[in-house]
Amino acid sequence: MAGQPRDLLTMLADRGEEAIQKLSDTPGADRLLGVAQSMRERLDEIQKRVRGIDALEARVAELERKVEKLSAPSAKRAPARKRAPKKPANRRPAA
Repeated sequence: MAGQPRDLLTMLADRGEEAIQKLSDTPGADRLLGVAQSMRERLDEIQKRVRGIDALEARVAELERKVEKLSAPSAKRAPARKRAPKKPANRRPAA
């Protein structure tokens, strides 16, 4: 090595660049790069959807609280009273 010793990360980056250049020269590399690009796009879409799940979970939790509140018996309401059955009125036959 000429001059200063290079650190490990610089050496790995150089080797990575060389590997990518060699890979691009191989047959079928364009197909591989296309697959990698489409995978990246799909992962971006999935990340957006997953981020939206948190908001949906919060909305569902709020709606569940509202349903619980509405379905719970209220202490303010008086209990239903039983009514006495109506007695038939005394009818006299017409004369």
